[in-house]
Amino acid sequence: MAIDRRSLLAAGAGTTAALSLPGIAVAGNRPPTIARFTLDAVTLDGGEQVTAVTLDTARLGPIAPASLTPATFTVHAKATSPIPIAPGDQIFSEYDLDRPVTAARLDRRGDIVLELSYAEGQVGGGTLGYIAGKGRNVRLDLTYTITQTAPLRLRDGRPLTIERFEQGRLVNPEVDAFSYHTSGSGMRYRLFAPAGSARHARHPLIVWLHGGGEGASLPDNYYDNETTLRANRGALGFATPQAQRIFAGAYVVAPQSTSYWLEDGDRFAPQINEIVQDLARRLPIDRRRIYVAGCSNGGYMSLKMTTVYPSAFAASVPICGVVTSVLTDDELRHIDTPTWLVASLDDDTVPPQANTVHAHDLIRRSLISLYDHVIWNGHQFPGHWSWIYVARNDPSVGRLHIWQWMAAQQRR
Repeated sequence: MAIDRRSLLAAGAGTTAALSLPGIAVAGNRPPTIARFTLDAVTLDGGEQVTAVTLDTARLGPIAPASLTPATFTVHAKATSPIPIAPGDQIFSEYDLDRPVTAARLDRRGDIVLELSYAEGQVGGGTLGYIAGKGRNVRLDLTYTITQTAPLRLRDGRPLTIERFEQGRLVNPEVDAFSYHTSGSGMRYRLFAPAGSARHARHPLIVWLHGGGEGASLPDNYYDNETTLRANRGALGFATPQAQRIFAGAYVVAPQSTSYWLEDGDRFAPQINEIVQDLARRLPIDRRRIYVAGCSNGGYMSLKMTTVYPSAFAASVPICGVVTSVLTDDELRHIDTPTWLVASLDDDTVPPQANTVHAHDLIRRSLISLYDHVIWNGHQFPGHWSWIYVARNDPSVGRLHIWQWMAAQQRR
């Protein structure tokens, strides 16, 4: 019997359709068999991607593993902007396409996991779009459609037909480990708490300041407190088990600008400091070990924070930061906070010689790591993305890597 697409179940979020497969009769009077599913995501070095979908099928009965193959289901994904795109503007990374299923398996609960094709730079699968005219990354509205193309069998031999699929939430364990907060002045931020932070020991605090694309767009009523953790691994790197071992358990805070740091560093600096001081009052934080790091716009803001609050931070890590015309030579000369600057020589967004190298020449005792290109796991990224190296603890001087150097610094 031939089966065409019209005879198959294709149900996205909240949509239903009938399924007609060989040897399977769907009763007309019983409630439909429903499977909710989550979108399982991972933040890669180049940004977050949906890497799998998990179907809540354990409650439907034990599925025979042999009946589940990558061809049992197809997955279609559509990603659109959450805010209107103005005439003449454009958004990068919207898509409407089929996602290849590379593997199908049962997890320990008995739920079906469909693993999807993904890779750095792969079109389709990303969760963020970049609006060119606004210079903003936004979290895309995702609609996934699951289609069952072959019958499943339970272990007792009975067929299993899923008549409806309902899309659930986006799940990214690394991102979800950061809780949501808003400061007294209205700045939103995400916070990671180390294991055992309720004990009497005090912990370091790492402040991560995002790049220009991850701020809010208030004219569009868009302030998501999400892109700071989904656009790159800058903050997430410090929450990994490796980093947490090096820092002996650290809090990580990621404030989100209401626009972009360079717009008004003098206004944003007190708002960031308010968050830092509030956390230091409420949580078991060692005030001698508060660190600030950031990329691009956030690299500038990391330096700015050490000029405005010269005794607040044990160390600063500005990455590909903007310096020219926003920080004076005199301000740079007076920075006394231990500083390690990072950039790539092929950065054509923030030229390293006029910014990172210039700052290094003026900041006393500062360290610097200059890369030729940004390459990780064999993939070459734009030269501006040197934050990838810091998120992977790659910069080193001799045998000393940047995270170990940060962890060794204490405010005098």
